[in-house]
Amino acid sequence: MTAMMAHSSISRWSGALGVCAIVAIIRPAHADPRAVVELFTSQGCSSCPPADEIIGELAKDPNVIALSMPIEYWDYLGWKDTLADTRFSARQKAYSQMRGDRDVYTPQVIVNGSAKVIGSDRAGIDSAINNTQKAPGVMSVPVTMTMSGKHINVSVAASEAPTSSQGEIWICSVSKAVPISIGRGENRGRQVTYYNVVRNILKVGDWNGNSGSWTVPLESISRDGVDAAVVYVQDGNREKPGPMLGAAYAPLH
Repeated sequence: MTAMMAHSSISRWSGALGVCAIVAIIRPAHADPRAVVELFTSQGCSSCPPADEIIGELAKDPNVIALSMPIEYWDYLGWKDTLADTRFSARQKAYSQMRGDRDVYTPQVIVNGSAKVIGSDRAGIDSAINNTQKAPGVMSVPVTMTMSGKHINVSVAASEAPTSSQGEIWICSVSKAVPISIGRGENRGRQVTYYNVVRNILKVGDWNGNSGSWTVPLESISRDGVDAAVVYVQDGNREKPGPMLGAAYAPLH
């Protein structure tokens, strides 16, 4: 993804990670989603715009929750990413450590918390969605969000897996479409729209495989430009993220 890698499909880095948090919701737009697709992208990466477009396409699929998680480790190339969060870089690194390959690059997609794919490879992403669904427990736990006054109520069903699960529940604030005019760096002069951008993240609670409900104050997750929310249940923890067990997405407006 550097200037010397202008014709490469990906850009690599050896460092860092993070995740999401957010806002109020009325009725879910994605019923029983079969996949959570996370794109690690950067405004300073010349290889990323095609992957950003794919996330926009996937965001239209009611069976997929597609998220953009901009990273900051390419800022030194001449353009500071205006949406980046060090927590996303840390999350990407944690995924690589769990896989044991330390393979960190942009654009990179993680499907259902387990499969890595070059972000511009739509066929590869579709294949990963189908393949990860075959693993026991993946996206099998129903998750719902409802709005009550100034709170969001999150409900997670019990696991149907024969053994108890251990995971975490997170809520993400999301901006559905963010156009950015890039003034310097590898994408100088381009305007790129980033879709379902995670703008904040908040841990809702721990999950042990049993059903449960949690309440999140709106004031603790809202921010300017946020117009959707995502809640997900993931096996493992922030430092050692595992497969996605369930998720829900809903627009706020």
